[in-house]
Amino acid sequence: MSPRHAPLLTLLLALGTVPSLSSADARVRLGDALPAHPWQASASAEGREVVVVYSHDCGDLGDLWQAVLNSDLPVRAVNAEGTPSPAPAGVNPWRGDGATAFARALKVSAYPTVLLVQGDRILNAWEGDFTGKLE
Repeated sequence: MSPRHAPLLTLLLALGTVPSLSSADARVRLGDALPAHPWQASASAEGREVVVVYSHDCGDLGDLWQAVLNSDLPVRAVNAEGTPSPAPAGVNPWRGDGATAFARALKVSAYPTVLLVQGDRILNAWEGDFTGKLE
């Protein structure tokens, strides 16, 4: 069976199905520039990429990682709060004080937080547990 690639719209809809979070709860501001980070903006997919900000106490992120990787967009992982936590094979997480400062500058209110960015601007954001299915 070959892996299915989720269209960007499907990923957005699936991530948007988090029932416990209203838009008033999110403190990440759409349209804002990303805080300082160690990577360069992607030249592919019109500069769109996904940034996953997570910590060691997020629980099982397998379904979230699979949905993000199936988006066919470049993926950046930010492992904040000082305790290393794995990312999928092929995704090199940014860790340490700089990663935690990045998350705090974003004003992340819950881990994991998934950002859709273009260039260095935040287009969309989701915070909290991922419960969507890409079917």
